[in-house]
Amino acid sequence: MKLIRNLEQYQPSGPLCLALGNFDGVHLGHQQLIKECVNYARNNQGTAAAYIFDPHPARIIKPATAPKLLVTPQRKAELLEVLGLDLLIYAAFTPQVAQSSPQEFVQHILVEKLHVQQVVVGFNYSFGYRGAGTPELLKQLGYQYGFNTVIIEPVKINGQIVSSSSIRQALEQGDIERAAEMLGSYPILSGQVIKGEQRGRTIGFPTANLSVDQELTIPANGVYAALASIGSLTVKAVVNIGRKPTFHEEFPTTVEAHLIDFDQDIYGQEMRLTFFKKIRDERKFNSIEDLTEQIKKDRDEAARIVYIPG
Repeated sequence: MKLIRNLEQYQPSGPLCLALGNFDGVHLGHQQLIKECVNYARNNQGTAAAYIFDPHPARIIKPATAPKLLVTPQRKAELLEVLGLDLLIYAAFTPQVAQSSPQEFVQHILVEKLHVQQVVVGFNYSFGYRGAGTPELLKQLGYQYGFNTVIIEPVKINGQIVSSSSIRQALEQGDIERAAEMLGSYPILSGQVIKGEQRGRTIGFPTANLSVDQELTIPANGVYAALASIGSLTVKAVVNIGRKPTFHEEFPTTVEAHLIDFDQDIYGQEMRLTFFKKIRDERKFNSIEDLTEQIKKDRDEAARIVYIPG
């Protein structure tokens, strides 16, 4: 898959099918949309592409109320490539872009610059100034400018529409299983391993502290069974997300992973945590001994739950 950030780099290669949206999380609904695009491209010897604004438009239009994201742009690109996308266009979203009318966006970007043959959007897609453009308007403009528009109906699980906001809500409630069901895979959090208080080593459970992008959604405070990946290495882990109430009255939320049967220096390296299940809520213990005993149980539970693929 090719990634470009400047439309001047775009080189047509057969009929272009373009997926429009933000695709945060690349959940089951997004996957349906991308598959439609890929199928069209394969059947017409064309190119399957996605056009995504970066940063998320809400961060420019309403930064104070913009939602946390489910994945980084890099992780999003990885997921889209797996689905068979040929080209990913990350377009800068600026105040000037926000002022463009729906018709201006279609005429100047989709038609004049990209020469689209088919556009695929979700049922709730909006575009143009103040989100005035709807899928139905896009279809009408397609008739006018000579391209086809496919509107993907919502994907539902147990009667609930799969959406990025629903996944975000599930994670914020610690419901890993529900989030995974909508994502089509276990949720992932990644970042650099940094030095923490190093207290874990003194009680026999060294932890790797993860520095997480503040724009990302993290699961609710609690203890989780997870799989840690550092480069090509994968290790079962028990992860604590929280404020360390046994040791502090007030403390920033941290993400700490105890890697089971592993003791190597990984400071400064990138680590990816794949969450399988929440084991319990975070709580304050009366003594270090009580905490240590509980961590042993958490470790054993995580080791039982987590499996290493392959």
